[in-house]
Amino acid sequence: MSWFESLILGLVQGLTEFLPVSSSAHLRLTAAFSGWEDPGAAFTAITQIGTEAAVLIYFRKDIARILSAWTRSLTNKEMRRDPDARMGWLVIVGSIPIGLLGLTLKDQIEGPFRDLRLTAAMLIGMGIVLGVADRLAARDEQGGRHRSPKQLKSLDNLTVKDGLIYGLCQALALIPGVSRSGATISGGLFMGYRREAAARYSFLLAIPAVLASGLFELKDATEGGHVTWGPTIFATVVAFVVGYAVIAWFMKFITTKSFMPFVWYRIALGVVILVLVTMGVLSPHAAESAS
Repeated sequence: MSWFESLILGLVQGLTEFLPVSSSAHLRLTAAFSGWEDPGAAFTAITQIGTEAAVLIYFRKDIARILSAWTRSLTNKEMRRDPDARMGWLVIVGSIPIGLLGLTLKDQIEGPFRDLRLTAAMLIGMGIVLGVADRLAARDEQGGRHRSPKQLKSLDNLTVKDGLIYGLCQALALIPGVSRSGATISGGLFMGYRREAAARYSFLLAIPAVLASGLFELKDATEGGHVTWGPTIFATVVAFVVGYAVIAWFMKFITTKSFMPFVWYRIALGVVILVLVTMGVLSPHAAESAS
C-alpha cells in the first residue's frame, strides 16, 4: 500500500465511519474503483481504532462518568440503580452479539462477505430500512391530524432487552454495506428512541466492539507480519482527525434533519455497483492485499 492510498483510505474511513453509509463498504469500493487491491478486513479494523479514539475524546465526559459509576457499582449495590452505572452494564450487554458473531464468522467476514454484490444488496436493503425508520420517527415526533406526537424514549428508558436488540443490529455491520451506525440507529428509531439518543448509544456501543476487533487484528497482523505499518498508522491518524470533525457535525445534524439524504445515497450507490458488476466493469471479488 502506498502513502497516497493510505491517505485516501484514511480520509474515507474518517468520513464514513459515523455516517449511516458503511465505512467498510466505502473502503472496499474506493479500492475497487481506483484499481487498488482490497485493503482487507484487517486494515479496516485497525484504522477503526483511529475513529474510535475520536469517539473516546468527543464523549470523554460521558465515558468517564459511566466508567466511574460502573466501577463503583461492582461493589456498591445501591450504585447499580444509577443511570450511568446501568449504561455501563447495558453497553456490555449490547456488545455480546457482535463479539460472539465476530469470532464465529471471522473467515466469512474476511472472505465471502466482501463480495461487491452482497455489499450492494446491503447498501440498498439497509437504506430502505433506514428510510422506513426515519419516516416512522418523523411521524411519531410530529404527530398528525388525528394523532398527537408520541413521547419518544431517552437513554434513561434503555432496558436489557433494548440493549440486546441494539447489539443484534450492530452485529449486522459485520457485513460490508450494512453500516454500524445505520443499523443501530434504525433499530433505536424502530424502538421509539429519539434520534440523538439512538445515535449516542450507537457510538458508545461501538467502543468495546471496535477496539476489541482492532486490537485482535493488530495482534494477528503483528504476528503474521503482513501489514505495511507506516501507511497503516498514517491512515489511522488521518481517520482519527477526520472522524472527530464528522462526529461533531453529525450530532448537530441529526437533531433537526432527516436521514433521507443518506437513504437515497445508499440506494443509488448500490444500484450503480450492481450495474457495474453486471457489465463487468467491476469484479465482485478482489484479492486481499498484503497491505
